[in-house]
Amino acid sequence: MFYYVLKYVILGPLLRLLFRPRIEGLEHIPAEGAAIVAGNHLSFSDHFLMPAIIKRRITFLAKAEYFTGPGVKGRLTAAFFRSAGQIPVDRSGKEAGQAAIREGLGVLSKGELLGIYPEGTRSHDGRLYKGKVGVAVMALRAKAPVVPCAMVGTFEIQPPGQVVPKIKRVTVRFGEPMDFSRYEGMENEKAAIRAVTDEIMYAILELSGQEYVDRYAAEVKAEQEQPKKFPRRRG
Repeated sequence: MFYYVLKYVILGPLLRLLFRPRIEGLEHIPAEGAAIVAGNHLSFSDHFLMPAIIKRRITFLAKAEYFTGPGVKGRLTAAFFRSAGQIPVDRSGKEAGQAAIREGLGVLSKGELLGIYPEGTRSHDGRLYKGKVGVAVMALRAKAPVVPCAMVGTFEIQPPGQVVPKIKRVTVRFGEPMDFSRYEGMENEKAAIRAVTDEIMYAILELSGQEYVDRYAAEVKAEQEQPKKFPRRRG
């Protein structure tokens, strides 16, 4: 119930008023049945703008940190994400990917919309990074179409580290649903799921116009955050 109050009464109208999003390709979202909406992830604002635009209810796999923050702020954030129907996923450890897949398949088995960011984390520099294969595994196992989505301009209004977004117009583009029935029965074959994932990422790239990096965002970000090593002075 709170999800629809948030979407249609509180947050949705406010976001439309402030950011006046240009919406392209909304007709590509299936009116019913299971489907995956796979998008780029540039800003914390993405969590709210895309669901506010899509007419159907959409459930995202959200990182567990949103549900475990300390203090009053942490409890409020957790309550908000739970009320909005988001599912916490622990991204640490060997079982993290499998847990996310199980949760996602649970949503799709009920004929609902699942939202996912294949990059696995927000882009720290506005570029599009290599997708993780979980989206392909879920699409093949659930036999669900994948609708590519591009958020354009959200990095500029709220880059990482900026709490309050700038008030500026953004664009949300949806591409045609992608059918991967030709890969039926191949969801355990590495080459197949990599090919499906890359096809999805290319579709997102065409919609977003971003620069593409054929590496995982988390790896590149970790490298950049490492302290620089200076050579020892002699003498």
